[in-house]
Amino acid sequence: MKTLIVTADDFGAAAEVNEAVERAHRDGVLTCASLMVTGAAAADAVARARRLPTLGVGLHLVLVEGTPALPPEQLPDLVGADGRFRTDMARFGATLFFKPAARAQLRAEIEAQFAAFAVTGLPLDHVNAHKHFHLHPTIAGLVIEVGRRHGMKAVRAPVEPFAIVSQVEHSQPNFTNRVADLWAKRLRTRLRGEGLRLPDQVFGLAWSGAVTADRLAALIPLLPPGVTEIYSHPATRDDYPGHYPGYRYADEFAALVDPRVIGVVDESGARRARFADLD
Repeated sequence: MKTLIVTADDFGAAAEVNEAVERAHRDGVLTCASLMVTGAAAADAVARARRLPTLGVGLHLVLVEGTPALPPEQLPDLVGADGRFRTDMARFGATLFFKPAARAQLRAEIEAQFAAFAVTGLPLDHVNAHKHFHLHPTIAGLVIEVGRRHGMKAVRAPVEPFAIVSQVEHSQPNFTNRVADLWAKRLRTRLRGEGLRLPDQVFGLAWSGAVTADRLAALIPLLPPGVTEIYSHPATRDDYPGHYPGYRYADEFAALVDPRVIGVVDESGARRARFADLD
């Protein structure tokens, strides 16, 4: 049996993202969205989610390249002079590993973001992290520890089957993706050991910012049995405030409502689901 979860990350980042999420769920194949509780349009995202009871909304933990939930002065090792999270992920990761004070700040910030999600009153469908920063073993451990107290039952481990990706466009994973895959597989083993729900395979890493209709239409008939998550970053325009240069947000939104994509999903026989629907 095939089960398909289609997730939009960065829900709450901007009104343009939120509108795309709502329309892609109502009129397309989107089943889930991951909420940035500190995003500039988080309140608007929550209001829309309350109108969409069949949308599975999870927590998109932002611990890098974003705004913290706690006052910046409480997070001196995590933020820069501008009060936003650091962007130097490799050095930041080393700080978290070697510095107990940084880990204490990180625990407090993760706790604050889970608490902010709880205040929305939305059921917690799943958890993942911006830029997949939860692949870092220290962060993963704290997410598991804190998340358990907040009812977390499902987490993304972005293990992407490169053999299937290469069938779509004959590409090979780059060095960064190979390293990410190694850490993702370790995370998958750890999460399964904790009894958490997670997909068997995830697609979107190789095509980050360019999950187009052509790619989805070619990918979906190739999906293996089990639970597949496809994640993307839809928005109604490419240049919304806070966007990443080069990301094809509008094309990703168009892909989620494309009649051809809807058709191949229906023809695949895959059950569309939220994480909460997993047995």
